[in-house]
Amino acid sequence: MINLDNVMKTLHMFEKEKLDIRTITMGISLLDCAHSNGEIARQRMYDKITKKAERLVSTGEAIEREYGIPIINKRISVTPMSIAAGSSTDTDYVAFAKMLDKAASTTGVNFIGGFSALVQKGMTKGDEILIRSIPQALAETELVCSSVNVGSTRSGINMDAVKLMGEVIKETAHLTADRDGFGCAKLVVFANAVEDNPFMAGAFHGVGEPDTVINVGVSGPGVVKVALEGCKGQPFDVVADTIKKAAFKVTRMGMLVASEASKRLEMPFGIVDLSLAPTPAVGDSIARVLEEIGLECCGAPGTTAALAMLNDAVKKGGVMASSHVGGLSGAFIPVSEDEGMIAAAKCGSITLEKLEAMTCVCSVGLDMIAVPGDTSAATISGIIADEAAIGVINNKTTAVRIIPAEGKVVGDEIEMGGLLGTAPVMPVSKFKCEDFVARGGRIPAPIHSMKN
Repeated sequence: MINLDNVMKTLHMFEKEKLDIRTITMGISLLDCAHSNGEIARQRMYDKITKKAERLVSTGEAIEREYGIPIINKRISVTPMSIAAGSSTDTDYVAFAKMLDKAASTTGVNFIGGFSALVQKGMTKGDEILIRSIPQALAETELVCSSVNVGSTRSGINMDAVKLMGEVIKETAHLTADRDGFGCAKLVVFANAVEDNPFMAGAFHGVGEPDTVINVGVSGPGVVKVALEGCKGQPFDVVADTIKKAAFKVTRMGMLVASEASKRLEMPFGIVDLSLAPTPAVGDSIARVLEEIGLECCGAPGTTAALAMLNDAVKKGGVMASSHVGGLSGAFIPVSEDEGMIAAAKCGSITLEKLEAMTCVCSVGLDMIAVPGDTSAATISGIIADEAAIGVINNKTTAVRIIPAEGKVVGDEIEMGGLLGTAPVMPVSKFKCEDFVARGGRIPAPIHSMKN
């Protein structure tokens, strides 16, 4: 029942606790746009994207005005371009990326995702063309996001792709060095990537999805932190229940926006992704939530346990509020996008190794991490392999979004701007892994992958 008290509490969540709908993301299939002539395929894709998404931004803005709910981003995800462009005779896909950039600009969205390839078991010709096109594509576009899935619990880890992605990340950083390696902030390497992720930079529209779909990503670290302030000194049972109740409220807000957007755009509703996604703003930090649970600083002993409980409680609260919770759903730990994580990295409490341990129990993985510019491609590939192994063995999504900042050393900072924030350059191991990465082939799937 709606009453004045509920209305005031909701307004307080928006104004004081940084609650927002992080994104409305429209997924669009481009499978019916394929053509052997790349120019014809691109025109078909552009026409379909701009037609389907022509009212996305205006609809989101109308919902914001009518309900007073902040909707930060309106985005588009498309069929992985290695598949959609695979029928063309083009020998690189930079022109496809530029088409996506133009379509995103025309529709007014913040980002468009899907310059992607799924290569967990091997690469097709189109996959390899796309991957080798990534550096130039991201250097010459502003709104295009890219992702590559290199491993899965079912297939194992494609180490040839892992090696190649280390080289691609280095080249992307080089080509965008004048912007602190900004291209790398739009590139994610996944294991167990999901088809309905509304968050960038890893969103793509999976082949199992409908022709078009509306997915919504909500956020609310500030809401959780404020709720926890009321249970200081209480046992963990109380803490977990408090987080679940806060997550329930946040998810219900996401369901309202999702259902309204779906109805107005006349497209099916897909999922609500309840991911506690931080921003650089004070009061919107996952690290500060963990510290509210009892840590002196994020990264201290107990951090991984606190994060595991937070992630689990968020999911339990979310699934009670919606029958269609999906995407990544949990707690994100991007360093540059979280004011508390930035502070923890600067004081040495958070290290790359500690972040890796935390990714065993949270959503996604090593996210928005800056490393010295002289970090080798092989070292980056080794980091990707480690993170993919965590995902493959634990049957969860993991990812790496890392920025080797040319000309920068440990202690320097890079500036991404906006929601991408500021990243302190963090140290990496001085020991090499070239021989490991050079082996190639495929790390076999774990024994528990045999479920049939």
